[in-house]
Amino acid sequence: MTRVWDVPVHDSTRVRDVRVAAEAAAGHTGLGRDRAAAATLVATELATNLLKHGGGGRILIETVHTDLALPGTGRGPALQMAAIDHGPGIADLAAASRDGFSTTDSLGAGLGTCRRVCDHFEVHTVPGRGTVALARVHAARRDRAGHRSPDTSAPVRAGGVNIPLAAAEHSGDAWACVRSGDRVTLLLADGLGHGPAAAEASGAAVAELHRLAHLPPDELLGALHPALRRTRGAAVAVARLDLVDLHLDFAGIGNIGARLRSGDTWSPLLSHPGIVGAHRPARLPRSRLPWTPDSLLVMHSDGLPSRWVPPPHAPLTSWDPAVTAAVITRDSSSAARPARDDTTVAVLAPAPQDHRT
Repeated sequence: MTRVWDVPVHDSTRVRDVRVAAEAAAGHTGLGRDRAAAATLVATELATNLLKHGGGGRILIETVHTDLALPGTGRGPALQMAAIDHGPGIADLAAASRDGFSTTDSLGAGLGTCRRVCDHFEVHTVPGRGTVALARVHAARRDRAGHRSPDTSAPVRAGGVNIPLAAAEHSGDAWACVRSGDRVTLLLADGLGHGPAAAEASGAAVAELHRLAHLPPDELLGALHPALRRTRGAAVAVARLDLVDLHLDFAGIGNIGARLRSGDTWSPLLSHPGIVGAHRPARLPRSRLPWTPDSLLVMHSDGLPSRWVPPPHAPLTSWDPAVTAAVITRDSSSAARPARDDTTVAVLAPAPQDHRT
């Protein structure tokens, strides 16, 4: 089941809560002592940074699998930490990123040190809109010669954020992205309702994806139906990208939202009514669209408003997909529109040239 640590940070007393959550999440992810210490340091710095620059916000900590290298060459799971705020933005990001720059009551690491100890660290800040800082720490960072392992050998990368309703321990949503040969499949599942029973349903869908990633989306959904019968069922959408022929196949059952961007145009990808594991459609159509160098796929559960607006004038394909997901989630939420369900956004995007091996 998807475990997410969602920690609000609105005063200095919550910095300790973030540190404790990072320690627990590091154990859940399987980090060794040194990597767990690095993750805890970064989480503490992100929390104090939220207070100093963002006026408070939230930190999401979860285990993710983002490496789309061929099986046997990846590095396994990573601990992902996302600090999100609606604050004024960081006025001088370059200064905040320098070694020796310390936020009040922090460990004195500075964002520069955070960038160095993480496997991936990225900060997106816009004056008047807020900041998203994303960090990932893998269990094994370097090989025996002391070199970093490559991030991915695929020309695409995936990422996402998952926010459980009311900071619950488990989210009823789950997403995963798996590579099978020259095809990459992104799945997002929303178990009916929320809580542990919903998490069981979405987790079952993710488990089946790892076993059946070779199937096209419509056939995969058909195979998921009997597997989810023992659960309360879920809304599930599946997108499969062919890395050779450069086309995207999509099929969905239930209320999972999806949009594909090509150039300046966003095209909705429609799911069929039903519930995987309970009400299977007699016929399930599959959509096929071209995938271009500037394509971007966004999938989300119904915790996100269906009329969400893409970030304006943003080079989304240059961001880490999890940053894109976090910005979309942040900009679509407000105190006047409280969440009524778990919220998950998953993104598939081209990998920058310098990330490919």
